[in-house]
Amino acid sequence: MDSLHPIFTEQRTILISSSPYTPVYVKQELAVLGFETLQVGFTTVETKGTFEDTIRLNLHLRTGNHVYLLIEQFIAKTIEELYQKTLAIEWEKILPVDGYFSVHNVTDHEEAANTMFLNLRVKDAIADRFMSTMEKRPDSGSEKERAVIFIYWKDNEAMLYLDTTGEPLTKHGYRKISLKAPLQESLAASIIMATRWTTQDSFVNPMCGSGTLAIEAALMACGKPPGLIRNNFGFMHLTGYRPSVYDALYASAHAAVLKEIPGKIIASDLSLEALDAAKSNATGAGVEQLIQFIKSDFQNTPMPESPGVVIFNPPYGERLGSSEQLELLYASIGDFMKKSCKGYWGYILTANPELAKKVGLKTKRKIDFYNGQLKCKLLEYELYDGSRKIKALNEIAEA
Repeated sequence: MDSLHPIFTEQRTILISSSPYTPVYVKQELAVLGFETLQVGFTTVETKGTFEDTIRLNLHLRTGNHVYLLIEQFIAKTIEELYQKTLAIEWEKILPVDGYFSVHNVTDHEEAANTMFLNLRVKDAIADRFMSTMEKRPDSGSEKERAVIFIYWKDNEAMLYLDTTGEPLTKHGYRKISLKAPLQESLAASIIMATRWTTQDSFVNPMCGSGTLAIEAALMACGKPPGLIRNNFGFMHLTGYRPSVYDALYASAHAAVLKEIPGKIIASDLSLEALDAAKSNATGAGVEQLIQFIKSDFQNTPMPESPGVVIFNPPYGERLGSSEQLELLYASIGDFMKKSCKGYWGYILTANPELAKKVGLKTKRKIDFYNGQLKCKLLEYELYDGSRKIKALNEIAEA
């Protein structure tokens, strides 16, 4: 092998996948990191960059699922044509011959009804290329813990990518204890980005469960990228990977992490089991010192004088709790926000519009998300305090 494949030195298309309704937050993250967004889809965002850029994106992105780097794009009308064009790629300059790789796909093609067979033919092409050029080949399987090849084949257009992520970024690596129906970490980060919270403000999460929302807020507040928590990515198992580059990017990100934050982050729950899980997970994320954990019914959660956001992720009724109990719960949450959270922005994530009506407050915005397979809305409430009401009345009088 005389040299590296151009994929490791050239600017290429980078595709970032995410959950439905979250590309807008991926786009925001890309802008902060200095990347231009070229195209936004329902679950994807496209930008451009180098292999080194994919390392930085994997370290920093909070709301993405995978970071894909384009290898080749071509027309393939049949699986056999797809095999031949995959065979022509210089895989020996991309994958270590003594390594391991897996193949995964998303397809919409009449010849790809059996997606496992499609994966197998792409694996065959890669293996056959190695045998013809090096007389030996890497191992392969279905696991994503090492090198991962991803193929998208729609109509007759095929795109082969390096999945530089491997295991999805959705799990940020700190959650050791999960309770019932936990939020995915990347979803929690997207939800927080959808609110009006700034890292200077208070962040209050009653009924915190395993603590995902509070932990993600703490990671944002101190500027700690989630990629610092995990130690294995797909890019680490490619021929173009240089540990020194990763180490430098890691050190730079780590040096920028704040030891103290300006706002207060409070997570409360009546369940000791939930609080223990939340504390353990916060320790795993390295932010336990930034969060105040309180054993309390949500109605007795202390609210800092300096306002910010208060956010609830109560049961929706599909999986947890009875209907009558949940109606009372949602009504109580509305009462709590109205009486105890004046000056804050209030948020409730729910998949149940009927329960949402029991809150008894007027929504300012309704923001779409998916929590797993459940279509949800993040409901926003502007919780006026007395001084703001007086100011509003004065403005009306002066008009």
